[in-house]
Amino acid sequence: MQKTQLFDLDGKVALVTGASRGIGEAIAKLLAQQGAHVIVSSRKVEDCQKVADAIVAAGGKASAMGCHIGEMEQITNTVAAIREQFGKLDILVNNAAANPYFGNVLDTDLGAFQKTVDVNIRGYFFMSIEAGKLMRENKSGVILNVASVNGRVPGDMQGIYSMTKASVINMTQVFARECAQFGIRCNALLPGLTDTKFASALTSNDSIMKQALQRIPLRRAADPTEMAGTVLYLVSDASSYTTGTTVTVDGGMLA
Repeated sequence: MQKTQLFDLDGKVALVTGASRGIGEAIAKLLAQQGAHVIVSSRKVEDCQKVADAIVAAGGKASAMGCHIGEMEQITNTVAAIREQFGKLDILVNNAAANPYFGNVLDTDLGAFQKTVDVNIRGYFFMSIEAGKLMRENKSGVILNVASVNGRVPGDMQGIYSMTKASVINMTQVFARECAQFGIRCNALLPGLTDTKFASALTSNDSIMKQALQRIPLRRAADPTEMAGTVLYLVSDASSYTTGTTVTVDGGMLA
């Protein structure tokens, strides 16, 4: 009996934003392991290069591109470079995110609000548009948005971040409905508490962690690698009839 090829990404070109560490790095490495040429992207290209080098050293295919998705010009320049170098983009993983403020919603200042919205909403939206245009030309593609369980139930002291992640969930449905005619699918991953530098405001605080773990049936935070398998499913042919949906990976927190 032959093994399934449903998760095979040979010949695919994948762009993963926020891939220099954490969940994005884990996703980039798994997609490369399955055969994709992965473009590792984040604000600092030197950090991306380290991840790309690790992928190549392990026998995969990868390259690094610096891109701050909070800057519109960098989004258009990145997709233009992909068009010129590869002529296509099969997979976009919108993973880069901002969460600069942790505190009561009434004390949110304009700077923190703007940065969070610029990256988490505007960045995802226009990265999806630019990548989607390239996918439309080739009549196929997959967009995967990394949202959050906070998009369903707001996280304590994370008001604006939670609001932007709720927007990402709706954005996923918008792109799924309007881009299906071009052969483009769009889904979202909703991670729960994950042990990353990004979540350090939570994971490094013993009292917050103790309270958080009481709400998680598995009684632990996730490792970033535990998010990557779900992403592989959603960007591969294994999910060819799946679009406009969210998959929650939270240790049972929302159950």
